[in-house]
Amino acid sequence: MSKEFEIVREFEVDVPPEKVWEAITTGTGGYLWPMDPPEPRVGGSGPFGSTVTAWDPPHRYTNRSEDVGFPTQSLNQLDYTIEPRDEGRRAWVRYVHSGIFTEDWNNQYDGASKHNNFYLHTLCEYLTHFAPRPVAFAQLNGPAASGTREALAAVGHALGLADDAAAGTKVALRGPGGRALDAVLDYRNPYFIGLRTDNALIRFFGRGHWGAPLGISVHDFAPDADAQGNESAWQDWLNGVFSQS
Repeated sequence: MSKEFEIVREFEVDVPPEKVWEAITTGTGGYLWPMDPPEPRVGGSGPFGSTVTAWDPPHRYTNRSEDVGFPTQSLNQLDYTIEPRDEGRRAWVRYVHSGIFTEDWNNQYDGASKHNNFYLHTLCEYLTHFAPRPVAFAQLNGPAASGTREALAAVGHALGLADDAAAGTKVALRGPGGRALDAVLDYRNPYFIGLRTDNALIRFFGRGHWGAPLGISVHDFAPDADAQGNESAWQDWLNGVFSQS
C-alpha cells in the first residue's frame, strides 16, 4: 500500500552558506554521487529527471520527481534550507526528504532514514575537509553473499578494524592488496562505516539489513586520483572478503 514519508534533519557546519550551496547543487560527487547540476530556475530540470520547485541561492533549493524509476517509490522530493550563522562564517541547514513509498513501507523508511543520516554526515565531512577539491568517484557492490546483516562486521574485520574502535579515532588498517590505510574512523554503527584519509572519504554500506548486497563508495580527492583503479581494487578486495572469484 502506498504511503507518504518525511525525513527531517537539521545540522550546522563550519563553512559559509555559499559552500553548502555549491556542494548540494554542483559538488554532489564529493559526498553522495555525481549528478548533473540543476537548471538554475524554478521549473528547470533537476537530477534524475526531477523538476526544480524552489531556487533561491544560497538559501533554498528543492527538487521533486514523480517518476523515480523503480517500483518501490512513486514520488521523491529533496528540500534544503540554508541560513547563515556567526555573520556568515557558519551555516545552518534544514534538510527534508519526502515522498511516497509504494511497498514494504517500514523497511523502505528505515533504510532511507539511516542512509540520510550517513549521507548528511558525509556531506559535513566533505565540506569541512575537502570542498571544493575535484573528486574521482567510484561505487561498487559486493557479491550476493554480502547481503546479510553480518556482512559489515566481516568487512570491519577484513580491514583490521577493532571491534571497540569508536568514531573519531585514528586507525591503521589494511586496504586492497594489503596496503596500509591510515585513516580517521569518522562514522560507525551497525549499518555503516566511514573512513577519512588525507585524500579520500571511503564509505561502507551494510545494506544487508535491507535485503541488498554491501556497497562501497570512494570519494578520492588526490591530484592523481584514479576512479577506475579504485573501483577495481576495492571490488577485488570485497569479492575476496566474501570468497568470490
